Amino acid sequence: MSGTTVRTERLDLEPLDVAHAEEMAGVLADPALHAFIGGAPLTAPELHARYERLATGSPDPSVVWCNWVVRLRDEDRLTGTVQATVTDGGRVAEIAWVVGTDWQGRGIAREAAGGLVGLLADQGVRTVLAHVHPEHTASAAVARAAGLAPTGEEQDGEVRWRLDLPERPERPERPERPE
Repeated sequence: MSGTTVRTERLDLEPLDVAHAEEMAGVLADPALHAFIGGAPLTAPELHARYERLATGSPDPSVVWCNWVVRLRDEDRLTGTVQATVTDGGRVAEIAWVVGTDWQGRGIAREAAGGLVGLLADQGVRTVLAHVHPEHTASAAVARAAGLAPTGEEQDGEVRWRLDLPERPERPERPERPE
């Protein structure tokens, strides 16, 4: 799943690679992106090291890290990231998104999160979760557009959002044709 490129109307969600660190350092450089999550922007070398860790994968074999950069095709520019942490044998995914301030307000996060949820559904994920700061109305709108709904539960000061996807029927195996 994490090696899959997802194509939406305007975007390509490309599997994260350490080579993206330099461009992404510029995309994520605005301290305002950390208003709701804390911390500060990482430098290109710090992002490079982080992307190397992410590419290595989770140290827990029951957890799969899936990370993509978001490319706006018309501008051929990276604009943000989406990620999914997949657990419970591939049935549960916790997702997150971030779009650089220069590209906000254009529906990029909404489209990227929707594309990610579509991929997860195709891969058999049944429950999609996200955590959104209660004052982050733009991120709540992205979660809602991706089909998630607030649960009323909170974790670390953020509201848990959830989408339960329907079970996909098993596809019958095709009978072998006699030769």
